[in-house]
Amino acid sequence: MSKKQKCISLIVFAVLICVFLLGIFIVKSPGETETIQETMRNEVLHETVKVSLFGIKDVNPGLISAFCVTFIITVFALIVRIFVIPKFKYVPGKFQLILEEAVGTFDRLAQSNSPHKNKFLGAYVFTAGTYIFIGTIFELFGFQAISSNGASATLPAPLSDINGAICMGFLSYGIILSGGIATNGIKGVGRTLKDFSLPISMSFRLFGALLSGALVTELVYYYIGLSFVLPVIVGVLFTLLHALIQAYVLTMLTALFYGEVSEPAKPKLKNKKTAN
Repeated sequence: MSKKQKCISLIVFAVLICVFLLGIFIVKSPGETETIQETMRNEVLHETVKVSLFGIKDVNPGLISAFCVTFIITVFALIVRIFVIPKFKYVPGKFQLILEEAVGTFDRLAQSNSPHKNKFLGAYVFTAGTYIFIGTIFELFGFQAISSNGASATLPAPLSDINGAICMGFLSYGIILSGGIATNGIKGVGRTLKDFSLPISMSFRLFGALLSGALVTELVYYYIGLSFVLPVIVGVLFTLLHALIQAYVLTMLTALFYGEVSEPAKPKLKNKKTAN
């Protein structure tokens, strides 16, 4: 690159910086029309922004996101099963290698934590981990929906809605309960029910972790001085980290508790009376 080109590049860069700084002082903050408390409350409860569900009822945008993510995963799984898996080779290609590694990771997770009953567990933790990961990064694409009041609403991550997180927590708890029943019958039910607070803790841990990223991003967007470039970095990093961490945490906890309740009960040793 010649000196002239370098000078032009520096000038363009300096002009862009000046434009951004000028925008900070001229453009009014979007937070002036809504307090930060109202913004945070709406992100948690979704009271003001509702989306019509096929004209039947107004629902939280998170439910629409859940339907979209479920549809995307289902269609992708059908395409892979029908057109890709029959063409798998002994020497795997890149896509086959990625798919086999993903399935193998969750399968090893199930086997290491539940050596007795792990076939169904491996399928569930793979499905749950995939749903959490794809559902979390879904909000990065910024898909829009028309709210019931006619405004545009960005579809959030499905599990950033407390209802979605509770459903995932209780579903995982039901899988754990099924493992206890399959191995130990009624005793397995007792083993599982002693951890009655588990679905609540799993739900709120998942909900709180995913919601924190959305709140931090909203907080950065709220102040105009921070709303250039920084929200993109913060949003992407928080979303990717939460997608990976929460998919691992929930599947690990599910596999761990499933392995505990599905472990066969040890037979009690009878005391033998010795003859005098």
